[in-house]
Amino acid sequence: MIKAILFPSDVFSIREVDSSYQNEYEAVIESGDFQIYLYDYEEFVRDGILRLNRTPSEKTCTLLRGWMLKAEQYERFYNQLLERNIELITTPEQYCTMHLFPNVYPLIAEDTPRMLVYPENEDGPVEAKINLDEIKSEFSRFMVKDFVKSEKGTDFPKFFDSAALTEKEFFNWLRIFRQYRDKLFTGGICIKEFVDLKKYGDRTNEWRVFYLGGNVLSVCRNSGQLDFVSEVPKSLVEKYRKLPSPFYTVDYAELADGSWMILEAGDGQVSGLSDEQDASVFFRGIKSKKKIF
Repeated sequence: MIKAILFPSDVFSIREVDSSYQNEYEAVIESGDFQIYLYDYEEFVRDGILRLNRTPSEKTCTLLRGWMLKAEQYERFYNQLLERNIELITTPEQYCTMHLFPNVYPLIAEDTPRMLVYPENEDGPVEAKINLDEIKSEFSRFMVKDFVKSEKGTDFPKFFDSAALTEKEFFNWLRIFRQYRDKLFTGGICIKEFVDLKKYGDRTNEWRVFYLGGNVLSVCRNSGQLDFVSEVPKSLVEKYRKLPSPFYTVDYAELADGSWMILEAGDGQVSGLSDEQDASVFFRGIKSKKKIF
């Protein structure tokens, strides 16, 4: 049974919630059905030291709402919390499955754009393993991301046109991608087929679905689209209720031809609510499903 919610604290006070999670924090208080714990995210990431505002006296099944951690950081975080009687509902293995897109890709491949994966390991930098001719033979247009995220809100291209791309240009852009991602760079490089999304005015039609315990927790608009847009097909949402994690998200989008695809998937603990999502409804949903665990 989920008994507690764990949030990151304010940078300057372990007794106050991070302002980015204030709305969710207040919604949990309003629900009146969960204990609340706070942890210092910055100190943990910087120094590996886990500091909490308080700890339970007995083992407590807990749902995390917080910032992303790399897989190895999450494992340390999970184990240190467990030593203090806070047991997150998502194990390190489950987190790794949903947080690193190449891990979940085989499970959703028939409903998501095609992808080539170039992992980085002890053999050397990933760029040395990438063959642009191979990429061009697979995709007429493609986008670049690491194992977790693409680079948005910068001058990095949304996609590359294979016909107009030279090797020099491409590897220069990979260097820039590395600079933008910096310490957040994770796992290696993913080359994903670029697909055209349907537009309603200047908005795409994207939806984020949270799944909890094999059930659909919420289905919400995720791109500022208006009410008259098509909704993500229920059959597609239902199809991915049983991925191997207790709490995760799947992002769906309508394509230009009216079909639907999965754009992303992620761990639910570190996935944000949609802009228009009601946090009180979200946590009431968690309350109604908490006995699953």
